[in-house]
Amino acid sequence: MPTLFTRIIRGEIPSYRIAEDDRFFAFLDIHPLREGHTLVIPKVETDRFFELPDELLSGILTFSKPIAHAIEKAFPCNRCGISVVGLEVPHAHLHLVPIDSASDLDFTRPKLKLSDAEFRACRERILQNI
Repeated sequence: MPTLFTRIIRGEIPSYRIAEDDRFFAFLDIHPLREGHTLVIPKVETDRFFELPDELLSGILTFSKPIAHAIEKAFPCNRCGISVVGLEVPHAHLHLVPIDSASDLDFTRPKLKLSDAEFRACRERILQNI
């Protein structure tokens, strides 16, 4: 059974795609901590982040770098924070979140509820800065 993220990569579940190459896929988190919260995933299904092969482990950061810079330009924040939690979906993933303090990465906080138009606007703001 493919993971939720694999189904997103395949286009079976719609997403707000930010970037993609042959190894990685980035899209907006539909339960964001802040506007611009983006997930970066490998296209290979691997449950635990640190079980990724070394080339994917290092590659995910390189792939994420221009996205993180775009998030910092697109949303008022001190920087783009990263987090690897990995409990929500059994598919390795990296969170990129515009933050002003460490508490902005508290995943126990209530998530934002954005409309389709708001998600589309967030996506466009990031894409304009890549």
